[in-house]
Amino acid sequence: MNVAYVANETYARHLGVSLCSLCDNNAEEEELRLFVVSTGIGERSKERLRRIAGGFGRELTFLDLWNISSRFGGELDTGAFDVSTMGRLFLGELLPAEIEKVIYLDCDTVVLRPLRKLWQQPLQGAVLAAVQEPTIYPEVKAYLHLSVNDPYFNAGVLLMDLKLWREEQITRRVIEFYHSIERESLFHDQDALNGSLCGRIRSLAPKWNFFTNYRYFRYRSLCRMQPSYRKIPEKCFRKAKLEPSVLHYAGAERPWKAGALNYYGKEYDRYLEMTPWAGTKKEGGEELKMALYHGMQLITPILPFVREKLSRAYVKQLMRKRSSRMGERK
Repeated sequence: MNVAYVANETYARHLGVSLCSLCDNNAEEEELRLFVVSTGIGERSKERLRRIAGGFGRELTFLDLWNISSRFGGELDTGAFDVSTMGRLFLGELLPAEIEKVIYLDCDTVVLRPLRKLWQQPLQGAVLAAVQEPTIYPEVKAYLHLSVNDPYFNAGVLLMDLKLWREEQITRRVIEFYHSIERESLFHDQDALNGSLCGRIRSLAPKWNFFTNYRYFRYRSLCRMQPSYRKIPEKCFRKAKLEPSVLHYAGAERPWKAGALNYYGKEYDRYLEMTPWAGTKKEGGEELKMALYHGMQLITPILPFVREKLSRAYVKQLMRKRSSRMGERK
């Protein structure tokens, strides 16, 4: 089994937590090849990460990726997202040629169960397999030229056919598509993957990338927002809430923030204490924001339309800001 991350120094601690959880819950794997594409991880953090992997009898290989922007032909504006997220697009060229398949994990994930069944998922000619994100905004699907029935996938956990990726020069295709939407794009490489590979991404069960926000959503609400989500049985969604295989701390309620009341945050804290970053204090300064955000979470199952209205207003504001910022750059 091959697993890869992309990270910089800012996310090294979170990578350590995810890496520890991955090794702990896949101890039975005879061969587990671990790769980290570094976009600026310091030597001290690299040594800590090697120590985590070594504690489970695993070897960690670092691959340096410098100046991502130059690969896009100029300065990149990825808004609130770190530019290092774009690094996953280059796994095909960075990983050894003999690696024909890989599981990619975001740093803000925690693995709670073995990934063997994910690894064995048949891709059936698809370039990627990923989990649907039904709460994506209609405005995003509009600039991607996706129909209301086209699924939109989260890129936090990917099963990638690197052999096909290289043969079809997918990196080039995705970058070209990104340039066509750059002025509007809010989710950057994730947007570009969805837009350029529509029909070439296989859907995975939500347990393989369970967004912790979805604890507060009802199944029927998600199906109303995204019709393609009906292809996922309700029992699969309910099981993912109760027994997620991979937790993804997407959204504002992140467990390393002081005041965050993330229901699944205890899993992050548990693995943090097993790493060299044990005892790290929570990041302060956003306690009021965390309280307000959790309030929104609590009203979601009762008044889903209120959540949707607030989210739509927020994304429209983000799009206006991005359009203005990109206009200033021209």
